[in-house]
Amino acid sequence: MTNLYFVRHAHSTYTPDEIGRPLSALGLADAEIITQMLINENINRVISSPYKRAIQTVQGVAEFFGKEIEIVHDFKERTLSDKPLEDFNSAIAKVWADESYSWEGGESNILAQARGVKATMNVLEKYADENIVIGTHGNLMVLIMKHFDKQFGFRFWQELAMPDIYKLTFDKIKLVEVNRVWH
Repeated sequence: MTNLYFVRHAHSTYTPDEIGRPLSALGLADAEIITQMLINENINRVISSPYKRAIQTVQGVAEFFGKEIEIVHDFKERTLSDKPLEDFNSAIAKVWADESYSWEGGESNILAQARGVKATMNVLEKYADENIVIGTHGNLMVLIMKHFDKQFGFRFWQELAMPDIYKLTFDKIKLVEVNRVWH
């Protein structure tokens, strides 16, 4: 069995710099809790989105297990639009209601999901039978989960915590079980 621990990043301090946005003080404290929650999980690898907030969220886990963080660009958050949208909530609801819709310069759910699933399949094939932490983002994480189990969708995304951790257990590339680790 392969266990993927998808870690939605902790709270960040807003800056327009999407890639370099750091964790807030609360986010840094939560990242320490994440490390404590995963120290008994025998982690073999730590992978992350290239975004600073995702890296910072899983950095303690990597340090505890003596692992380098492998950056996988396809675990970055979905691009909603290439310019600021007036109402984020209605903008995100629209792309979830119509999976092929995308805002100008943004990714549809279909495109973002395909990118995330491809990255996930690569991890499953490359690191079979390992325990892998993946630092990522809420929207992309749920799109990946939805590919394997249709029960995960917009409402599930709305109820995620920040941070959050879901352990997906696979037999080869077949999802067998999903467990929430964060509480």
